[in-house]
Amino acid sequence: MHIVFAASECAPWAKTGGLADVISALPKTLVKMGHKVQVYLPYYRQVAKAVPQAPVILESVTIPFPSYNRFVRILDGGVVDGVQMYFVDAPELFDRESFYATPSGDYPDNAERFGTFCRAVIEASKVIGVPDVFHVHDWQTAMIAVMLRSIYYFDPVFQHVPAVLTIHNAGYQGWFPPRTMETLLLPWEMFTMDKLEHNDQVNFLKGGVVYADAITTVSETYAKEIQTPEFGNGLEDTLRRRSGDLFGILNGADYGEWDPAIDPYIAAHYTADKLEGKRECRRDLMHAFRLEDIDDETAVIGIVSRFATQKGIDFIVDILDRLLQEDVVLMMLGNGEEYYERLLIEMAERYPAKMRVQVKFDNVIAHKIEAGSDLFLMPSRYEPGGLSQIYSLKYGTIPVVRATGGLQDSIDEQQDGTGNGFKFSGYDSNALLDAVQRALATFRDKKTWTAMMKRAMVQDFSWQKPAHEYVRVFERVIQNRT
Repeated sequence: MHIVFAASECAPWAKTGGLADVISALPKTLVKMGHKVQVYLPYYRQVAKAVPQAPVILESVTIPFPSYNRFVRILDGGVVDGVQMYFVDAPELFDRESFYATPSGDYPDNAERFGTFCRAVIEASKVIGVPDVFHVHDWQTAMIAVMLRSIYYFDPVFQHVPAVLTIHNAGYQGWFPPRTMETLLLPWEMFTMDKLEHNDQVNFLKGGVVYADAITTVSETYAKEIQTPEFGNGLEDTLRRRSGDLFGILNGADYGEWDPAIDPYIAAHYTADKLEGKRECRRDLMHAFRLEDIDDETAVIGIVSRFATQKGIDFIVDILDRLLQEDVVLMMLGNGEEYYERLLIEMAERYPAKMRVQVKFDNVIAHKIEAGSDLFLMPSRYEPGGLSQIYSLKYGTIPVVRATGGLQDSIDEQQDGTGNGFKFSGYDSNALLDAVQRALATFRDKKTWTAMMKRAMVQDFSWQKPAHEYVRVFERVIQNRT
């Protein structure tokens, strides 16, 4: 099977979140299964710095607009782990400081930026190789599904080529003014409530949901959640209408990067059978955060997160004073909303012997926290898939999570201690504190705790199972199009 991925992020070139990790890991797993996979990514400034001399494959691809044409180049990003990378080069659109926005707000031409990218992927595929299926991700590439069924409707090359849309986060949908229909040369008859129109705006993600041959999202629970008003962000009715074509597939982990047996960023390697190295990783983590002489009986709690309400940081702030009365130390890494950044720094200054905060993203420190912590907190208000809790399991760092999305699907709490973590429900910070205290009680029972660590570490959340599930979806839509 020939699969073309189109996405706005892919690690290591362009990353703001879990989407980049998925686009890095899933294609190479599919290649190992015998499929041909190509990935298209915008040639952002950050990508150009990483791959400055990418060879030109197509010198000029014409992208029409109402009163002018744009001309983009397709660059060869090389073959990485069997996956052919292509970059869409349009300097006036992608040679910018960041991917989507400035500190003052989204780029005003994002509709044109990603509309151009979508059309460039389709046009390039006509020359480089027409796939059996397009796999598109989030609002930035959802327009490929729309274009295939509208402005490319009569193109015989794509008549039988389906598109599968994966929603990584339904909170980001790509809303643009009505004139976007003309800008992208889309027929006005598609600007209706049952197609692209949403609150008198063009909604890219809604268009993808309507026109994709199948929709997937990154956990089974999230697939159900986004069909409700609480999580659907206004698209719940549209998603319910497509429920027969909506599939939840839990993200996998890239164990080539996240495995304490081989991790190059941690102080000592360890496995479920040989746990001794975790103690050295704990000492190294304390050293990295300049917090020495921590007793072995003190639980180290780690957090790697965006500092935002969506991630439940308000829950953590609410219980901090009470939590730090326990025999714990807290290591936090992340950035996000300025209010929480300032507040967490102030609280760390108030508890210098119990808490450390680093306001930044640092991949090396993230690995050290996973390896050196005893507990990992993820109290997200919603978490479509989540990856950090899966990494934590592999490192024997027991997760404490809110029962939502992928956290609900991957973490199992049992009263007899035979689960792999701890969960709480509802929007209640006291429920989070209760879950942490249950975890701490188990931590003090070393025999039960060690058994839980080992059980977590041997669980298989690799990409093999989800990749096979994606293939089944691809095969279904290909069959339906023939």
